[in-house]
Amino acid sequence: MTGILKQFRWGSAQAGVSLSLAASAWLLSGLTDSPLLNSLLPALTTLPALLHLQRRANGFVLEFSSVLLLIVLCSPLANNIPPTLTIASVLLAGLVIALGQDLSQLPIQQELLSNTRVSFKQLRQGTELGALAGFALTGLIKPGWHQFIPAALLLLPLLPTVVVAGSSSLTKIPVPSFNPRAALQGLIFGGFFALLPLWVRTISTGNCFNFGVVLVAYGIGRSLINTTPTQPAWRLYGLIAILLFAGPWLPGWMTTALFLPVGILAAGTDRQIVEHISPTDPATGWQMLQRSGAIGGLVGVVAMGIVAQLIGLPFTLLFQLALFAAAPLLFKATL
Repeated sequence: MTGILKQFRWGSAQAGVSLSLAASAWLLSGLTDSPLLNSLLPALTTLPALLHLQRRANGFVLEFSSVLLLIVLCSPLANNIPPTLTIASVLLAGLVIALGQDLSQLPIQQELLSNTRVSFKQLRQGTELGALAGFALTGLIKPGWHQFIPAALLLLPLLPTVVVAGSSSLTKIPVPSFNPRAALQGLIFGGFFALLPLWVRTISTGNCFNFGVVLVAYGIGRSLINTTPTQPAWRLYGLIAILLFAGPWLPGWMTTALFLPVGILAAGTDRQIVEHISPTDPATGWQMLQRSGAIGGLVGVVAMGIVAQLIGLPFTLLFQLALFAAAPLLFKATL
């Protein structure tokens, strides 16, 4: 298998996962307007990253099975399912998709990286482009089971690699150390994106297409790795807060376009944290950012869901923007 084909298979699967999770988030925001319930989905999808479980390539089957469940759940055959059961099923499916991805990601990556025909950098590019494609499809495809069918098809190309990897397990994976600054980063960004579908649907009165376009703009910004700024942290976070504050006051297309520079600035803040954690070993820094960020993200999405439930979405947005603006000071407090 050539490196390009390996990269395509990996990127296709990432597109399927991002489409599944984004479509699930939009579906849930239509089933209930409770900020707390909506924040549970990103909280549950963050949870597996905190668990030190045995890694197996066949965990990928959990991802595929959960997407099939969502297809059935949203199909015309399931019209008589009570809304409460549908909400619970969407939350469970999101958790199992994230669990399957966490279990299978490393063994599959090792199989793809075998024979040195594809590099880790190429897999990262495949991840970014795949996620971007999934976000685009979220906005372009009619919401519901129409979105989950393509998501399942996008997962299929990776199945041969899963079969080759078999049931190989990795039992001695070191758990990355906890980093307070990375956890705070996860808390701030996790809390914001946990309620993004509700903000698009209610505050901006947008539809699934608008939600998908927002994610695409943000994804494009994050993928522009070579243009990520090297400005002081206070300037990066301050600009994010200013752009997000200006969004509701601008025409819809301009609000959407703002997420492109927000993505660029967010990637710049991630890079600063990785360089701060491990200046000479970025791979280790990214691992610590991912795991500690997941811990902070879990706290952030639940906390922001509770705050929004108590004071409402508009005031919660102002609170979230204040967190972005104060992030550099909070980071100093963790040193």
